[in-house]
Amino acid sequence: MSADDNHLQKIPDLKIAHYRFIATNGPEEQREEAKTKLFDHIKEKQMAPYYPIIAEELNVPVDQELLKSMEQANAEALTKLEEKIADAEQNLGETEVNDGLLAKAEHYAEIGDKEKALEHYKIVQNRAITTGTRIDIQFALMRIGYFFFDNNLVRINIDRARTLIEEGGDWDRRNRLKAYEGAYLMSIRDFKGAAGLFLDTLSTFTSTELMEYKDFVKYAVLTSLISLQRVEIKKRVLDAPEILEVISEIPYLEDFMTSLYNCNYAQFFQSLAHIETSYLRSSRYLSTHIRYYVREMRIIAYAQLLESYRSLTLESMANAFGVSEDFADKDLSKFIANGRLNCVIDKVNGIIETNRPDNKNAQYQTVIKQGDVLLNRVQKLSRVINV
Repeated sequence: MSADDNHLQKIPDLKIAHYRFIATNGPEEQREEAKTKLFDHIKEKQMAPYYPIIAEELNVPVDQELLKSMEQANAEALTKLEEKIADAEQNLGETEVNDGLLAKAEHYAEIGDKEKALEHYKIVQNRAITTGTRIDIQFALMRIGYFFFDNNLVRINIDRARTLIEEGGDWDRRNRLKAYEGAYLMSIRDFKGAAGLFLDTLSTFTSTELMEYKDFVKYAVLTSLISLQRVEIKKRVLDAPEILEVISEIPYLEDFMTSLYNCNYAQFFQSLAHIETSYLRSSRYLSTHIRYYVREMRIIAYAQLLESYRSLTLESMANAFGVSEDFADKDLSKFIANGRLNCVIDKVNGIIETNRPDNKNAQYQTVIKQGDVLLNRVQKLSRVINV
């Protein structure tokens, strides 16, 4: 659990959870390769408790000989850990005993035994340990939550870690929590909250046990484009040196980011399609939000173009996005009917007319309404005082 050069151990290894997701729910063309890699990792890490779960999930027969050999390897590793703990109790100090108990908890986490891992981490938490170790255990419990797709476990331990950090966490752990919480918020569709945390952590990211830096940058961009205003996107995303340093190494992401800002809408639509197939479908954080994400990004692009005109032809709108007039008509009509776009379509003349809301008038009406409420409360209060 101890950090080495600001890095925590990859226990459990979240790459395995990624392969599990792809093998069960990912794109069809990626499933077989993910399945092979998943079982390779299970064998390599001797994950006896985890193996039958995955075999059943993927409808694969359990190799009893393999299972027996992994169970034997687990038992041998556990015996060594227990001997180390016993020796520490007899000959060494409290710190060495705690280290041994922590190693035992990590052993169960690494082989995919969720219940025993949680049980043994709790044993360590109940002992006299430093605040830093307590916080690191919370991070380990969050990773177990991510590993087993248990968002409730992640959320509970984010709250506990935040409390501990407020009591005495260092800068590195405070920074690390932002990355962990950002991933959680992204998974529950709080893209604005996730984007804020991701962008705050870009220049100081060290949480490679959670995800690789390129993936972190990818998620920072994806959550920012859907949730931030145009000015913020320019300042915090397009001009961010940390993003610019690696963006060219992440296929389609640079085109996706710049085409929207530069109003190249045809390229943006093409990039959005690539983002959906290459990243959203294969992300266990975003896959359940694909339809929402794609829909909202289309609305953002449509609204951005319409904001520049009082009216324009349906043909020019369709040409700008590289789609047919029929598609543009149907897509826009759907969003107009739901109140997501402030415009109307004149189908007879093939013209789109914008009808932007009058913000000043709306603010005036709000002030009047709130003023009436305040006056009524003052009158009620005066009557009570007079009585």
